[in-house]
Amino acid sequence: MDKTIRVVVEGIEKEYADNVTFEMIANEYQTEYQDLITSVMVNGKIRELIKAPFEGCDIKFITRKDSIGHKTYTRTAVFLMVKAIYDVVGGENLEKIKVEYALSDGLYCSGKGNFEINEELVQNVTKRMSTLVEQKTPITKSAYTLDEAIALFKKYNMKDKEKLFRYRRSSYVNMYCIDGFYDYFYGHMLPNAGYVTQFKLELYHGGLLLLLPNMNEPQILAEFEPREKLFAALKSSNEWGIRLGIDTVGDLNNQICRGGMNEIVLVQEALQERRIGEIAKEIVSRGGVKFVMIAGPSSSGKTTFSHRLSIQLRTLGMVPHPIAIDDYFVDREKTPRDEDGNYNFECLGAIDVEQFNADMCALLEGKEVELPSFNFKSGRREYHGKFRKMGPEDILVIEGIHGLNEKMSYSLPGESKYKIYISALTTLNVDEHNRISTTDGRMIRRMVRDARTRGITAKTTINMWSSVRRGEEANIFPFQEKVDATFNSALIYELAVLKQYAEPLLFGIEKGESEYYEARRLLKLLEYFLGVSSESIPNNSICREFIGNSCFNV
Repeated sequence: MDKTIRVVVEGIEKEYADNVTFEMIANEYQTEYQDLITSVMVNGKIRELIKAPFEGCDIKFITRKDSIGHKTYTRTAVFLMVKAIYDVVGGENLEKIKVEYALSDGLYCSGKGNFEINEELVQNVTKRMSTLVEQKTPITKSAYTLDEAIALFKKYNMKDKEKLFRYRRSSYVNMYCIDGFYDYFYGHMLPNAGYVTQFKLELYHGGLLLLLPNMNEPQILAEFEPREKLFAALKSSNEWGIRLGIDTVGDLNNQICRGGMNEIVLVQEALQERRIGEIAKEIVSRGGVKFVMIAGPSSSGKTTFSHRLSIQLRTLGMVPHPIAIDDYFVDREKTPRDEDGNYNFECLGAIDVEQFNADMCALLEGKEVELPSFNFKSGRREYHGKFRKMGPEDILVIEGIHGLNEKMSYSLPGESKYKIYISALTTLNVDEHNRISTTDGRMIRRMVRDARTRGITAKTTINMWSSVRRGEEANIFPFQEKVDATFNSALIYELAVLKQYAEPLLFGIEKGESEYYEARRLLKLLEYFLGVSSESIPNNSICREFIGNSCFNV
């Protein structure tokens, strides 16, 4: 008699032959799910579909509409693309293929070697990827010793991974293989290429753009929407990193080991200060600008940036005054609610737009205006004699989530406004094929600041992050191209500094809690970095907004 095991699938006990895999079980249930099943949660732990269940295990499915599932699909698509490029170009002609950064629903990739990125290459790589998909080419996973893994990296000319794994503490490395091609990825994979049914390759600014479905609409492969200003900011920051000699985490670790951290900090801070100065000069040179509107996603360093921009404006003869859009919140009971019945503080309806425009127009006309302050404890707007009247050199520096939305400042003349989008646009990669998500960098920043200033746990920060992201998607990102300037607040060294603050917070999340997997994922990311002291960080640095001891009131 064949041996069997009993497992619990989505709350129902089932019996299977003992040679069953999670993929076989997922295939049985796939018709019940609109979205592709990409992995499973087993007793609170994420498992790949290639793995096998065990007696009594509790199985829950993860689909492409989940953050974990979306990352798994994306990672597998990148693996197929890298494999296809190696096959088309030839390993001997390829120096590097690098996944640079995310743009809209795509990943921008660059290449070096004895080949040209052109339309013919796009067609040939697409054809090769499609063949792998049609053949459902298996993807396997095996553990190799550190020396064996480094030998494979050398074979495929993956120099960034060689540098990264010099600092690897574990003696073994999990490597993925498809059709005889090996690579290392930070995270799980799908069982075979046949799962990657939706993708598209396009030429973009001398590189390749790998387009994939959005997590919120995984059934649709949308047309690419160019992000020229965002791309320019990312490219500029990437060039800064190259000039510093730091393109990946391995490069950063090398510099830390050589005692070069102080110089890295000073140069990076100087580069940011120069950019802030350039923005200030452009504001003044335009003439007639009275309102500097600043917006960006959570933990972008907007407050520190506003202070530093104000200082630069002062050096040019202007008299800046900060205004927070949050001070124009409607009283708490008038705040709209979301679909779950909770107050939606991030929608435009949570702001008294009419009063804001009335006050700003009065200031523009030279009238004296009493500006409000919002009491977050009482949920009321209050007035405490904060009067303002604008002279010829006065300029208002306005910061808030809706600063870039024309509906927020509809009554102000266009020539009186200068709009700035700020975000921590991480361009440092783990290695050539594993990028660091801008979102991850911001979440770690916020986690550290929340714990320091508000006593909020990492568990709470992670739990609320999806809601924060929804607010950004609706209220900030649609306006990021309609700006006068983009500022990248990411610091190439910051995760090496934040590591010492974030790790104890993340380790505080217990196994079995719903945020545990995300905490482990972030801990694994931080594990790649050598930690460094924060002593050399200047007190006006954006990093200080999160770790403390800033010279500004942040």
